[in-house]
Amino acid sequence: MSTTTSDTARPSPRLRADVLKALSVRTNGAGIRRAIGHFGAIAITGALLWNLRDTLWAIPLVVLQGYLLAFLFNAEHETAHHTAFRSRPLNYLVGHLSGLVILLPYEYYRAFHWDHHRYTQDKERDPELQLAVPSGRVSVILFWSGLPIWINRVKLLLRHGLLGDVTAPWVPEDKKPLIVREARLYLLAYAALIAASVAAASTLLLWLWVLPVIIGQWFLRPYQLAEHTGCDNTSNMLHNTRTTFTNTFVHFFAWNMPYHAEHHAYPAVPFHALPQLHTHTKEHIKHIGHGYIKTTGVVVRSLREGSRAEHGVGTTA
Repeated sequence: MSTTTSDTARPSPRLRADVLKALSVRTNGAGIRRAIGHFGAIAITGALLWNLRDTLWAIPLVVLQGYLLAFLFNAEHETAHHTAFRSRPLNYLVGHLSGLVILLPYEYYRAFHWDHHRYTQDKERDPELQLAVPSGRVSVILFWSGLPIWINRVKLLLRHGLLGDVTAPWVPEDKKPLIVREARLYLLAYAALIAASVAAASTLLLWLWVLPVIIGQWFLRPYQLAEHTGCDNTSNMLHNTRTTFTNTFVHFFAWNMPYHAEHHAYPAVPFHALPQLHTHTKEHIKHIGHGYIKTTGVVVRSLREGSRAEHGVGTTA
């Protein structure tokens, strides 16, 4: 069960200016390699899945494709910070492409995520805490399925795009027209894809996108719940956020975001420098998870104890 502590209970480290400056250097190379690896894995897995869809190999391949697609959330997250690439156009390109795949418009997510960083674990102002997660076993499993979040995303897209109605408090007034235009472009893109599929009588999108991305939620949601659930209600980012030790595969496709406490403490540090940042902050991080299976157990216990309502769950729009 999480606890509420003062910000001074365990002081955060103050990195020397030269160290932080070196860690915060943005580069195109690291982001390009990661994006090629991520999207390349999706393309290869998708090709295998399409060619083997009538065999038993389709089962593990659709699961793998789902994992890869769902974790494009992390590509969008990193580009939302403009730290994936030094190039602003590359951040926008990869961000929008990822957002299209997972039905999470890029500019809307940027506004949402900005307030999440400003008000992390503030139950009144952190937008990630606005979607309640019931603590009952069945309702938690339903949340893991991603269904409540996807229903919310579809509703937002339709409301923004068709009605031009943007009411979320985390969207600044001057950004609302941009959010509306973005939603309309996303809806047009989805309509075009659906129309092309119907015209071609093709199930390609169903096999390579729709079915996998639904299955992928079962990996993404527990991963996201681990970021803040059961952590402290405090403005100290090394206390209100969890870092989870995991394997290289997860780190790669999560764009190093298992180093989440480090990211929240120093959000200007690009994903590729987070392992180095960890060496400076590890002694000050209060909540460390040792693998996602074990951490999910901690999360479930926290939810069952009712701490969700007080301490938050780390959900995403």
